[in-house]
Amino acid sequence: MALSMGNNNQNKRRRARAQPFSEINITPMVDVMLVLLVIFMVAAPMMTTGVSVDLPQTKSTPVSGQDEPLAISVTADGKVFVQKQEVPLEALQAKLKAITGEKKDTRIFVRGDKNIDYGKIMAVVGEVNAAGFSKVALITDVGNAGGEEKRK
Repeated sequence: MALSMGNNNQNKRRRARAQPFSEINITPMVDVMLVLLVIFMVAAPMMTTGVSVDLPQTKSTPVSGQDEPLAISVTADGKVFVQKQEVPLEALQAKLKAITGEKKDTRIFVRGDKNIDYGKIMAVVGEVNAAGFSKVALITDVGNAGGEEKRK
């Protein structure tokens, strides 16, 4: 039998260093999550679709439906947009027919700025009806009618 006397202390230090580090460092994961949170908070408002239009407010209920509606927007300066693409009023019928094909039951939402002439909105709705579409809805913001609060 062999007995080693002087190296016992060194063997303990080697065994202590050889054990794996078993604590999980969560700080990098939290840093990544916070960065992703900030990115999504900044990017979310930019993901809204459509053209910026100041809609009038009314007391109404949302229109229900299964399919994705086609949005037509009329800006305050009278420009007409189908989804995000500007279209002259004269070419609106052809554009709608090209987008929908033969689907005349497609729902069409008309969004008009509250400061635009009512006749311009009706001209757009007339063009949509002349193209053969009957499911047309005017879109508003839900709120107080006229945008004024009742006074006591």
